[in-house]
Amino acid sequence: MFALDSLAQDKVSIMTRYHSSLQMRVGSMVETERSGACGLCLSAYKFCNTGDDSVNGDVAADGYHKYKEDIKLMKETGLDSYRFSISWSRLIPKGRGEVNPKGVGYYNNLINELLDHGIQPHATIFQYDLPQILEDEYGGWLNPQIIDDFTAYADVCFREFGDRVTNWTTLNEPNALVSVGYDAGIGPPGRCSKPFGFADCSCGDSVNEPYVVAHNCLLAHSSAVSLYRRKYQTKQHGLIGMNICINNILPYTNSTEDIAAAKRAQAFYTGWFLDPLYYGDYPLVMKENTGSKLPKFSRSQSKQLINSMDFLGINYYTFLYVKDDPHHAPSNKRNFRADMAAKSIFSSNSTSGFYVPGYGIHQVLEYLKQFYGNPPIYIHENGYPMHQDVVFDDGPRVEFLSEHLKNLLIAVRNGSNTRGYFAWSLMDLYELLSVGDTYGLYYVDFADEDLKRYPRSSAIWYKDFLKERRTERFSDH
Repeated sequence: MFALDSLAQDKVSIMTRYHSSLQMRVGSMVETERSGACGLCLSAYKFCNTGDDSVNGDVAADGYHKYKEDIKLMKETGLDSYRFSISWSRLIPKGRGEVNPKGVGYYNNLINELLDHGIQPHATIFQYDLPQILEDEYGGWLNPQIIDDFTAYADVCFREFGDRVTNWTTLNEPNALVSVGYDAGIGPPGRCSKPFGFADCSCGDSVNEPYVVAHNCLLAHSSAVSLYRRKYQTKQHGLIGMNICINNILPYTNSTEDIAAAKRAQAFYTGWFLDPLYYGDYPLVMKENTGSKLPKFSRSQSKQLINSMDFLGINYYTFLYVKDDPHHAPSNKRNFRADMAAKSIFSSNSTSGFYVPGYGIHQVLEYLKQFYGNPPIYIHENGYPMHQDVVFDDGPRVEFLSEHLKNLLIAVRNGSNTRGYFAWSLMDLYELLSVGDTYGLYYVDFADEDLKRYPRSSAIWYKDFLKERRTERFSDH
């Protein structure tokens, strides 16, 4: 057990994120509200269906209908905050224009129920689920038109919910979106080109599209933040930021070449988004290695990007070891991984396939403190995957959470400006890229018609951990 005993109560909040993801929501929300389809180069259903009729995203854990029950579970567990994603298609089925009152009503009910139970809502505006009509009409994130449409959608979110939601994330993991959605092709919208993609690559261009999409994501973020600050922040008193997926990147060996490769990987995986957000431009090594493929920011765009973050959200799971890969000769037929000239090797072991020492989270927070001015940080996701049929005894997950929370405390004591921690995830859900594995503290019986939830050993441990924290805070005062 690890208590954050040196921290003031308002310094770090320990939270758990439960989130009815895109893949969980598609069926139930469309059937209930007749919302627009989510945007994918391939059909939405193909991305939410493994081909096995017993495993798909039509209903999954059904957070849409069971939100009251789940909020009671959050309260019983001792959570003080809840992070969820708002569906663009649910609010504005045609992508722009008319707002769906049933969608607004659902989120109002969810937010009010959370607040009634003393749980603060943290809302993410976009998480992969682009309305299909915008994908079909102009290519979605590939077209600068998305900036205006995203800003208008964000405006609806701020207007309808900002009187109660005071923590906003514009985009969830845009660096993962460009990687899996536009290079590898294994996530929405499934775009890629051979030989880089891992899907059928029936549409897409892995050489150029990731750079275009990342650029438009950054400009859409800064546009929405500018709107929020100009129109809402003064009266709503909220905070707004962006979330990225971040790994603890280390050289594979101590060779000069691998150390340099790790620095390049850090620039391509992390600096691709964080450098524009904090310094107004892409990392120098990216500009040198990509040439004309990398879009440029105007002076006004750079100015708007800088300091567009009240906080940084990070999703942290694992180590990434990097070795030099000099065989990628200069060419205009390289994807971003080839431009990086480095080979990535994820941390794992033969037993679980997911071995991650807890000190990695400390090292990541130290890196962000050193290179990005120690920004306010929320750890939005951190968790351990195990096969879904592990009903109760998920000891490795308990060990993972315990070690990471201990190292989070060390980082904060060393000056990291970390404000909160969300464990991923409260309960089992439909994982888009790892069907069969789940991260839930609570087991969901998907064979049961009522989708009953049962606490795993990690849920019991986490509840005790939070209770101990509250007791210590009370004693300190």
